[in-house]
Amino acid sequence: MKKRSILYVVVPCYNEQEVILNTSKQLKRKLTKLVSSKKIDSKSRVLYVNDGSKDKTWELIKDISKNDKLFTGICLSKNMGHQNALLAGLMTAKDYADVVISMDADLQDDIDAMDEMLDKYAAGCDIVYGVRSSRKKDTWFKRKTAHLFYRFMRLMGVNIIDNHADYRLASSRVLVDLQDYQEVNLFLRGMFTLIGYDSDVVYYERHERYAGNSKYSLKKMISLALNGITSFTIKPLRIISSLGFLITFMSFLILIYSLVVKFLGDAVSGWTFIVCSIWLVGGIQMLSLGIIGEYIGRIYSETKRRPRYVICENLLKQKKTK
Repeated sequence: MKKRSILYVVVPCYNEQEVILNTSKQLKRKLTKLVSSKKIDSKSRVLYVNDGSKDKTWELIKDISKNDKLFTGICLSKNMGHQNALLAGLMTAKDYADVVISMDADLQDDIDAMDEMLDKYAAGCDIVYGVRSSRKKDTWFKRKTAHLFYRFMRLMGVNIIDNHADYRLASSRVLVDLQDYQEVNLFLRGMFTLIGYDSDVVYYERHERYAGNSKYSLKKMISLALNGITSFTIKPLRIISSLGFLITFMSFLILIYSLVVKFLGDAVSGWTFIVCSIWLVGGIQMLSLGIIGEYIGRIYSETKRRPRYVICENLLKQKKTK
């Protein structure tokens, strides 16, 4: 008889006290059903990652874990950010699971898509990406910014799957290889595509949030995009080089124009053109310095080799020692 896979569902949490009980109820129903249908082993678990929540999220996670062996959790020493919290959960789960599914605590990602993910895993896929089938429920602004985000990332040369966030399945061997990626500025959506292995997608409808507010603001989305661009491509630097050549070429044209105007004795007529050129070139220089500075800042962060997360409490280890 084929060995059933141990599944760990990794759920990063930041100030999720309003949804954590309902999320646990829904995930318990789903995993119990998966176990009864013999798709996963009874040792499968839900691993919550408390990302330095300021509310009662961690206290609730400990209570849930104490009353139900299906649930466990780790607590980070402070708020490390969604990507770092997710990585902490993945790296912890890989030592216990055959396969891991990551998702957000608000359960906007359809948990019933897990069935198809596991089917594709059983068929030989090591990575299965959860992809939204539509964005009809989003606001106009959210749809437009999301579309621009994915389009801009591809334009910059980042290999990214449209409408995929962090709802995905990954086998344990993928996570072992992911551990070798040591960058501090994380963009997991791009890192999984770099690893390789056979992969597929599962399409699903995204639900409304049960309670609370989204933790991904526009500012965080921009920061995530910057991490993705600076971590995976040097295309912006090449654009700067191209602009440099273009401006150099234009400067020769301006020089010729200035000489012609001077010889014709009408030097004042070029004043507006020269002033506009100075402002344009100055603006491009400042923008270029900003982009270069962004890369230098990322390099500075990487060279310090600081830990990406610190786990201050691990319920898995506590249960193991009992």
